[in-house]
Amino acid sequence: MEKRVSKGLIEFLNKSYSAFHAVENVKDVLKSNGFTEIYEGDKWNIVKGGKYFVTRNDSSVIAFKIPENDYVGFNIVASHSDSPTFKIKENGELIQAGEYVSLNTERYGGMIMSTWLDRPLSVAGRVIVKENGSFTTKLVNVDKDLLIIPNLAIHMDRSANDGKKFNPQTDMLPLFGDITKKGQFDKLIADTIGVKQEDVVGKDLFLYVRQSACFMGVDGEYIGGGKLDDLQCVYTSMDGFVNSEKSDSIAVLAVFDNEEVGSGTKQGAASTLLYDTITRINSSLGFDNEYYLRALTNSFMISADNAHAVHPNNVSIADVTNRPFINQGIVVKHNANQKYTTDAVSNAIFKEIVCQAGASVQSFANRSDILGGSTLGNISNTNVALNTVDVGLPQLAMHSCFETAGVKDTEEFAEICRKFYSLSVIKKGNYYTIK
Repeated sequence: MEKRVSKGLIEFLNKSYSAFHAVENVKDVLKSNGFTEIYEGDKWNIVKGGKYFVTRNDSSVIAFKIPENDYVGFNIVASHSDSPTFKIKENGELIQAGEYVSLNTERYGGMIMSTWLDRPLSVAGRVIVKENGSFTTKLVNVDKDLLIIPNLAIHMDRSANDGKKFNPQTDMLPLFGDITKKGQFDKLIADTIGVKQEDVVGKDLFLYVRQSACFMGVDGEYIGGGKLDDLQCVYTSMDGFVNSEKSDSIAVLAVFDNEEVGSGTKQGAASTLLYDTITRINSSLGFDNEYYLRALTNSFMISADNAHAVHPNNVSIADVTNRPFINQGIVVKHNANQKYTTDAVSNAIFKEIVCQAGASVQSFANRSDILGGSTLGNISNTNVALNTVDVGLPQLAMHSCFETAGVKDTEEFAEICRKFYSLSVIKKGNYYTIK
């Protein structure tokens, strides 16, 4: 099996130490493919045939390609840049037993905490530096095996294998060093980016696992790595986006931050970011609000956030008839209470796109007695209402610090996105046409 996209995904995962780094890596790909960066604070001069991108908070990005002729709608794939982790608090050093220096952290998102134990960890994110009277952002990655969250020995907790409830304030603090390292953390961060410690005036720093993403399985059919939820969707949709042909619709790649904590931020799916961007595109091209509203009827969104595959050791947890497996196709998510946006219309349209891409499709629904999560589609639709389908690549161990997904699904979703971005979905009366 060809692994072009999967190899690129592994490289992308291994250098996306935080959401800020993931967006920076997306920007690098866009720039190398001829996209022009524009800024929210500037006047936009969008032209037909142009390719652009805009960021917010350094952790969300929206890129778009303008048709050569008057556009008819928007084709959007949305994913998210963040993953569950631990954030380092202000005044991060904590003295333990008078002899250890640990870092004081708090949970970001709903991770499986036990998976973070006994693994080499490090710190990455962004810092705000004061330079010549102004503030600027610098990305930071401490590129070394720096930290560990040590387990308690079985001799001191004989019930450890009977199920343990972890307290994030007492059980999950990473060890930084012995007492001689007191006062060294902030200095390490400043030294890493080559600035004076006193010039660092703000920090958003997170833990990440040092273990590299890799191929696994007898024939390398699986991908293992951190942050597959949702960087697998970020990377595959980006690959399809940059390799697509232009259509009569505006192709939009949307990567939001903060999905794991509810999306209710200025850079999340609940923000005005998508609305602001596409309405400014419309007005910059010289069209009025009436044209924009009409274009929404010819628009379609794929909300892409990974899905749960049937677990080999916990088969009964899956729904009795909607049972997706790794490497058997992209998963369409369904929920009667609209935790997912999929309905009959968006399901039918998406399946036709999958068919045209020569790919496979599966369905997911939670067991009726198990509550599931929500994702980007229904949240973003409150600001930009359009036909939307919720999909994901099937994976195991979602929200573990090291997850498992499939090569075949990775390759196919990139092709699905390429096909989607190369066509238009047109509504006339009660009829939809894909062309």
